[in-house]
Amino acid sequence: MTVFKTLTSGVSLLAMLVASAASAQSLEEITAAAKAEGNLTTIALPHDWCGYGAVIEGFKKKYPEIAVNELNPDGSSADELEAVRANKGNTGPQAPDVLDIGLSFGPAAKEEGLIQPYKVSTWDSIPDAAKDADGFWYGDYYGVMSFIVNTDMVENVPTDWADLMKPEYAGAFALSGDPRSGNQPLMSVMGAGMAMGGKPGAESAAKGLEFFAGLNKAGNFVPVAGKTGTIAQGATPIVAAWDYNALAWRDTLAGNPKAEVIVPASGTVAGVYVQAISAYAPHPNAAKLWMEYLYSDEGQLGWLNGYCHPIRFNDLAKRDVIPAEMLAKLPPAAAYEKAVFPTLEEQAAHKEAVTAGWDATVGVQVE
Repeated sequence: MTVFKTLTSGVSLLAMLVASAASAQSLEEITAAAKAEGNLTTIALPHDWCGYGAVIEGFKKKYPEIAVNELNPDGSSADELEAVRANKGNTGPQAPDVLDIGLSFGPAAKEEGLIQPYKVSTWDSIPDAAKDADGFWYGDYYGVMSFIVNTDMVENVPTDWADLMKPEYAGAFALSGDPRSGNQPLMSVMGAGMAMGGKPGAESAAKGLEFFAGLNKAGNFVPVAGKTGTIAQGATPIVAAWDYNALAWRDTLAGNPKAEVIVPASGTVAGVYVQAISAYAPHPNAAKLWMEYLYSDEGQLGWLNGYCHPIRFNDLAKRDVIPAEMLAKLPPAAAYEKAVFPTLEEQAAHKEAVTAGWDATVGVQVE
């Protein structure tokens, strides 16, 4: 797993003292204090995203003394941070205790003082590359770029980006949208560029644009935004998408047509979300207990059941604690061992180059 950089440096003495005090609490003490608080307020957790509906129910079943108040399920990461800002002095039901935000928002929230440090008991099994060293934010789950393939139409499933150039895939491959305006197709171009030897950033953009220009020239690239409907219709028999989306689409298709999800052998690019506790959490102990649940084996498997790879996936796989029936619905665990998490700087450089060069190099509109 390639390291992505911690994006802020330095932490105040006060913050370090807070972190030290937090880590000194035993899980039993946190649990007792959380039950005394009796409430937990979450925000922006749609029940159909990463299996969150079942995860929330699992927490409530384990801790029935704690009522879960869910705010703005369809909100964005920006909405979450704004809710913290707007409720700094409010201990009522509109003040979130915990956050689930995109990677770029974690360091920004730390810099602004909107989140507080806490290291869960399973901290050491979270890869160093996926957490703030001081405990202000920590990766929770991730997806990797994959291919979803209509196997009723495609006899030989491609196993890597280079395969897509083969004549047998004429008029078959599509992105999920325009890479200049959507993150999923943008990161697909990065995956292709990395597979062609480019480092994440400007290099992956250059190599990716070159790849898609060749794919288009060969007649294999379909300039249609791929989704379940176009896969089912046969308009886009092969589509690049985050694995959790591709796997959910496969289930939606329900065998009509048959579909298979493949993680390419190279250019395995990943995208991660992070957890954090509000610096103004009205229920700080319930927030810590929620984090302990999410980062326990039970919580991690809850996300995996919703097709999002938990950040502790490699640890779970090595200890053989993932149910066989759950693994059977996923690509092989080994496919995720080479996942690369590009830094924010690398993502920004890649986006800038793809946006500037797509028209001149590839020359097609994805609609």
